[in-house]
Amino acid sequence: MRKQSFIQGTLILLAAGIINRMLGFIPRIALPRIIGAEGVGLYQLAYPFFIVLVTVITGGLPLAIAKMVAEAEGENRPEKSRQILRTGLTLSVGLGIFFTIVALVSASWVSNVILTDHRVYYTFIAMIPMIGIVAVSAIYRGYFQGRQNMIPSALSSVFESIVRIFFMLWFSWLLLPKGIAFAAAGAMLGVTVGEIGGMLAILWQYYVITKRDKKTTPILEQQMIEKEVIPADPDTVKSTSPILRRLLGVSIPVTASRLVGSFSYLLESIITVRSLALAGIATAAATAQYGSLQGMVIPLLLLPGALTSSLAVSLVPSLSEAAARKDLPTIHKRMHQALRLALVTGAPFAVLMYVLAVPLCNLLYGNPDTAPMLKLMAPFALFIYVQAPLQAALQAMDRPGRALINTLIGAVVKIILIVILASQPEYGIYGAIIAIIVNSVLVTLLHGYSVVSLISLSLRITDTIKTLCAMIIMGAGVRYVYISIPIAEAQWIQFLFASAVGMALYFGLSLLAGLISLRDLDRLPFIKRWL
Repeated sequence: MRKQSFIQGTLILLAAGIINRMLGFIPRIALPRIIGAEGVGLYQLAYPFFIVLVTVITGGLPLAIAKMVAEAEGENRPEKSRQILRTGLTLSVGLGIFFTIVALVSASWVSNVILTDHRVYYTFIAMIPMIGIVAVSAIYRGYFQGRQNMIPSALSSVFESIVRIFFMLWFSWLLLPKGIAFAAAGAMLGVTVGEIGGMLAILWQYYVITKRDKKTTPILEQQMIEKEVIPADPDTVKSTSPILRRLLGVSIPVTASRLVGSFSYLLESIITVRSLALAGIATAAATAQYGSLQGMVIPLLLLPGALTSSLAVSLVPSLSEAAARKDLPTIHKRMHQALRLALVTGAPFAVLMYVLAVPLCNLLYGNPDTAPMLKLMAPFALFIYVQAPLQAALQAMDRPGRALINTLIGAVVKIILIVILASQPEYGIYGAIIAIIVNSVLVTLLHGYSVVSLISLSLRITDTIKTLCAMIIMGAGVRYVYISIPIAEAQWIQFLFASAVGMALYFGLSLLAGLISLRDLDRLPFIKRWL
């Protein structure tokens, strides 16, 4: 089987991630136009439960399998790799079956008691088959990653996205005449079909690659392996207990770490809707408001994250290498570059989302009522963009526990604020928005403090001042151009032209101010190839 180098594998997964992010925005735009904000809300209310269940089942297993398979491959023991795969599948499928039964039994109680909107029941039921499917797919992805072959994971994820988008939109449209609840369930059913497609894609690749490996293995060596002439560790061949213990030992801490974020997301969905009910907002209206926030506004804010995530990917190995050499000047240099680029590349998107919030929400979702939410959150999106490289820095310098504690503190504060603010009639959904903003700012500041304390980093305030000045000038320019070209019949032309002028103005100012250069952009993997 062909292997890729670390950089090749990273770029393959990065390319797949960018493609999936772009494809994923298609249903983000189209689905609200089909089922509306209320339907999106029903879909979004059920999804956090799926995230928690999948995290419990597969949270750290793919990573553990990748690690153990890589070790077995390094020892040239393919049978051990296959036994690790079989053990992982047995564990994952067993957990998948158990939690599928739990989800089926508790579906009615969750829908009526926990979420207080009985219409979520159909979406919840449509989601349940995904539990076992994802349990299988995740194990095979970990296996291929352990063998340093990222292509199966990348191809299956892209195929899954394509299938999911088609069936998600088709089923929601097909079931819309039966009501919003069934339309939302149709969207979730489309996601399930997509997961089935992704699982079949990676199983097919496993079959093809395994068959090809058998043909390319020398006949004598293959016979020796089959007859066990080549000795293997009896503990791993005769018993799976050591493998199972090792899998659990590696995966449980990772799963626990990821559960913090998953439970935070779940609690946020439950508490937000309940708090809105306490504020006197009707169930249907509360569901619609939550759908607008989580299904429309948040995805827009996170869209520029593809840039900062790529930056974080390239930052980790660079910082790790410098940290191994105890090269503090290089660490400082890389951190300054990363923070500056994260701020500079995210800033223009924040400006566009603030100044052009109304036309943006109208063009994408046909729902200008979500614009005030986007406008309130847009300026604080900068903290989200800077957060990615800061967290990557903590991980690169062996401080993942510090990042986890910071995230946990932010999650607790967010939940408390949602309860206090969203339950007040004068705040409503904006109370939840304020809580999310405080969470983003707090976690970023905590990450920043941790990094500064760890490496004695001195922050360059001048870069921040220059960026803010460029943002203000860009915002004024965008607003002037948009107002000066009133084309009511073609709002999208007006929007695109104003955005293009604003972007050109911003990056021109950034180059003049020395905020960015072509050499800086070279650190972004998907831009590097064009420079």
